[in-house]
Amino acid sequence: MDYKKVGKCIIINNKNFADCTGMRRRNGTDKDADDLQRCFRNIGFDVVVHNDQSCEEMEKLLKQAACENHSDAACFACIFLSHGKEDLICGIDEPMPIKILTSVFRGDKCPSLVGKPKLFFIQACRGSESDNGVQTQSSPSNGSLETDANLRCKIPTEADFLFAYSTVPGCCSWRDVRKGSWFVQSLCSVLSKHAKQLEILQVLTRVNYKVATSYETHSKKKQIPCVVSMLTKELYF
Repeated sequence: MDYKKVGKCIIINNKNFADCTGMRRRNGTDKDADDLQRCFRNIGFDVVVHNDQSCEEMEKLLKQAACENHSDAACFACIFLSHGKEDLICGIDEPMPIKILTSVFRGDKCPSLVGKPKLFFIQACRGSESDNGVQTQSSPSNGSLETDANLRCKIPTEADFLFAYSTVPGCCSWRDVRKGSWFVQSLCSVLSKHAKQLEILQVLTRVNYKVATSYETHSKKKQIPCVVSMLTKELYF
């Protein structure tokens, strides 16, 4: 990377929720937060962890981050650890649209991150359905990507976002109360081994494979993460 630093990483770790929400305590999330903090610091990010944030606090926190000067940073990352529903992430008081929190980093609102990757990792349910899985005989294959040219041009305001969800729309996301969540633990494992060699989408493909093949509930339920990318260039840490 041709910048002084990799960038800032904000981790929002919501564990304890207001009684009125009816949402359970997220045991195991502190293990995820600790492992993520260690992993992203090792990559070179400046990591800040915020625990038990309300919707108002999350919105204020990210608006402040978007107003900061990121000129000397190569990218920005934000990780949500919380309950959720499809397109919603839960503060400790209520759910809110993820879009409200991420849109403050659009190109027309955060000029110092224009043309730079804005990475959002979301460990949360996106519904209540569970995946029963299906038997397969296929084996994994690894591909390689060429480096894109960094051209100077006018780009869309929604460009260069990446959303890595722990599960697909409509499905729940599994978390071990002692070992942490399947998605976060897989993400940390793959990044720790391959962050300096693989492009981010290659990393996340391996995370998908690890979650899909290495984990299963006692009742044989499965999970597959979901990546939505608007990146315009390859990203290597």
